[in-house]
Amino acid sequence: MKFGISTFVTDEGIDPAELGVAAEQRGFDAMFLAEHTHIPSSRETPYPGGTDLPRHYYRTLDPFVSLTAAAVATDHLLVATGIALMIQRDPIITAKEVASLDRVSGGRAILGVGAGWNREEMRNHGTEPGHRGALMDERIRAIRSLWTEEVAEFHGDHVDIEASYCWPKPVQQPHPPIYVGGESERSVERVAEYGGGWLPRAGTEDLAGNIARMRDRAGWRVPVSLYAAGDDASSVEEYARAGVDRVLFYLPTVDRDSTLRHLDQFSELARKAL
Repeated sequence: MKFGISTFVTDEGIDPAELGVAAEQRGFDAMFLAEHTHIPSSRETPYPGGTDLPRHYYRTLDPFVSLTAAAVATDHLLVATGIALMIQRDPIITAKEVASLDRVSGGRAILGVGAGWNREEMRNHGTEPGHRGALMDERIRAIRSLWTEEVAEFHGDHVDIEASYCWPKPVQQPHPPIYVGGESERSVERVAEYGGGWLPRAGTEDLAGNIARMRDRAGWRVPVSLYAAGDDASSVEEYARAGVDRVLFYLPTVDRDSTLRHLDQFSELARKAL
């Protein structure tokens, strides 16, 4: 089993390049960064965590800028979004950003995707919440075309791109893996349709059974990276039995020194698990 970190990078915490180096030096193989473009002050949509919205949601850096900084400062660390809010992203720009990240990292990019939860945030991007799933699916399909076809076009209900050149193409072939976030039945269907990996959250019921059903549905052994995993030995053992391939410890968004202490603790736990 592999070990990585999942976190929010903000203007109040550790620099993303230093974070990437620190993670790689401690043996972590991947860093997944969250995304929020902005948080409307109305705060109409309840936070799924059941508390007040944590401060770091308001202050996230752009994930692709942060991941690029980490990529050029490291040699082997996989740089991933966890998750990119595809319902709030132009597919042409996103295709170019991910392909560019894959280029500058030497083929280490992973695109983790999801449909999001903050309805007022997505509305500000012109997305009707009731259509967000269909919109995300079309944008992913369009991005795959832009990555893999010399002259790409896409025509759907929500996305319409005329025959176009879009470079650079990614280093990874046929393209960087797309990790699908979420635990719903539709999320499992997306993994089977276009996912190169599954990104469920820790704490979901019957993790082992869900992983088995997802892989059976997809027809191959889809890699599973568990987001925001518990940081204790018994949880890690449970994840291994369930068939998880990569444990992503949740790194709190705190000051630099506290961040490094958390990384040391996670590294020691991973070392003992191995």
